[in-house]
Amino acid sequence: MTGQDAFARDPQVRYMRLVFAHIEKAQNVLLEKIGMTRFDERLRRIREMALKLFERTWGVAMQRGIVKSEEDTSVLYLDCFSYALSTRGITVPSDALPKHEEIQKFVKEVLK
Repeated sequence: MTGQDAFARDPQVRYMRLVFAHIEKAQNVLLEKIGMTRFDERLRRIREMALKLFERTWGVAMQRGIVKSEEDTSVLYLDCFSYALSTRGITVPSDALPKHEEIQKFVKEVLK
């Protein structure tokens, strides 16, 4: 058995891969809805900002029990990503985001 095989079987690693797969899929769907290609050059800085916002909010959201699943985590990320897009003048229609009132309320509270 190689070290890579043991690493790939680690439950925490598998969970994180699942979380980020959900986030990537959700981000691609959102970009499609707003008519942006995932290769748009503006996205690098937007993704960096979204990641910082997500890192700031994810742990707190988990502690409060607001985020309970991989799907909830992707909704949280999308709200952070949407906020980052808006700082660059890119409007995200509210109907383009998944509805999760508790997460949306939390993100507004934390990002203000």
